[in-house]
Amino acid sequence: MSDAIEGNLIGRESNVVPGRFGDPLWVTHAQYSRGGGNAAPRRPLFLCLHGWGSNEADLADMMRYVAPYNDFASLRAPLVLQEAGSGEFGFGQGAYSWFHDCVPSGDDLDRDAFAAANAIDAWVAANVPEDRTVVPIGFSQGGLLAIHLLRVHPERYLASVALSGFLAPGHVADTAPADDRLAALNIPVFYGYGDSDTVIPKPEIFATAAWLDEHTFLTSRGYRGLDHAVSLDEFSDLRDWLAIHDIAPGVL
Repeated sequence: MSDAIEGNLIGRESNVVPGRFGDPLWVTHAQYSRGGGNAAPRRPLFLCLHGWGSNEADLADMMRYVAPYNDFASLRAPLVLQEAGSGEFGFGQGAYSWFHDCVPSGDDLDRDAFAAANAIDAWVAANVPEDRTVVPIGFSQGGLLAIHLLRVHPERYLASVALSGFLAPGHVADTAPADDRLAALNIPVFYGYGDSDTVIPKPEIFATAAWLDEHTFLTSRGYRGLDHAVSLDEFSDLRDWLAIHDIAPGVL
């Protein structure tokens, strides 16, 4: 990476989480399903990506419901909001973030999304055999990253699931380098959101769905009365979608 490109990808100082938007990141912690993530090696591996203030344990219960016969690896975001047992930020247990703010916007979001997606993609390269298919599944910040992995390295990922996710605008050069080749790959994406989300504005939700419809093989579902959360109805739709696409066979 040239100094000019690297300089473009690192932005201003954050006043929420220490550091600069776009600072390089590294994933160092993961929680695996049974068998160390190798109990069902012929089936796709789910790559679980939590949201703001959560940790790698957050999506394990969901995975046991939506894809009980597949392996998963759940990653801990690198930016520390609170270590387990401390009182900072008011979280009750270890809390982490992929971004330098809860919901960054504009150029800040472009830079943070690229840095986090690069870190996740590097973890996959180092820890998942090349012949093992991978499906990122994320909530909120993790939902954005489940999409952004396709904008960085789409050939590596079989499909993607974004729950209450949003989209980086892609205005900063080199932060979404695969956008121009993504549509031709026709990658299946499930995008679920609450129609009463109080964190992600409705125009952002609709813009995300429209972008995904243009660039992927999209299935989009909105849920009446649902805030920035997930629901059993959403899990049921997701199970059906996984079975239709032969990603998690045997869940019906």
